[in-house]
Amino acid sequence: MSTELPLIGDYSTPTAELSGARIGVVTFPGTLDDRDAARAVRAAGAQAVSLWHADTDLQDVDAVVIPGGFSYGDYLRAGAISRFAPMMDKIIDAANSDAKLPVLGICNGFQILTESHLLPGSMIKNDHLKFICRDQVLRVENDQTAWTNGYTAGQEITIVLKNQDGQYVADEKTLDMLEAEGRVAFSYVGWNPNGSRRSIAGISNAAGNVVGLMPHPEHAIEAGFGPDARGTDGLTFFTSVLTHLVGGKK
Repeated sequence: MSTELPLIGDYSTPTAELSGARIGVVTFPGTLDDRDAARAVRAAGAQAVSLWHADTDLQDVDAVVIPGGFSYGDYLRAGAISRFAPMMDKIIDAANSDAKLPVLGICNGFQILTESHLLPGSMIKNDHLKFICRDQVLRVENDQTAWTNGYTAGQEITIVLKNQDGQYVADEKTLDMLEAEGRVAFSYVGWNPNGSRRSIAGISNAAGNVVGLMPHPEHAIEAGFGPDARGTDGLTFFTSVLTHLVGGKK
């Protein structure tokens, strides 16, 4: 069976430098979107490297994606058990090291990042107490991170949202800090779909190498299969980190 990506159109023309990048995709018991994330990595022009939650070898990856799903069935709290995985210990250390490993947490991955204290705040059940799946418009608030530098601040993008525990919460002091330091990466446009404080859809750490968001950019990388007329608004997450890795930060 061919492993080539049947992309409609040419959205990625990776240079030799970019095509050599290795981006790890972590799988936990209950992860759903690891293959989608790996496909997005390959569509951007990098090599996807599978990382198993119980392992301790990061395999010399240049960045890491923690994908969506329901790791460990969301028992205790979403992401609460996964936070203690051996692989997460390595990711936490690498993200906080001088090298500042880029880490993207998507949906359950965002929940794991808050439980790991790589990002502040927490995730609780949607305010309407229902699972939601819809195309969601986001506004890019911070285009200076490792995962957003290909966007423009104020740009509106449409990607998929699907969650049950998607309400971002934090105390007022933390929310004020995130806004004052420009660490709100994305905001919901229009209806706030889960009751997140201040309509926050995604945030970053202070260094900008760690980003978490509830919506799913990996489901919006291919024309004809994404949520809008183009369907490729999510691909820029994955090309942005490649630009970051070769020193092309804004």
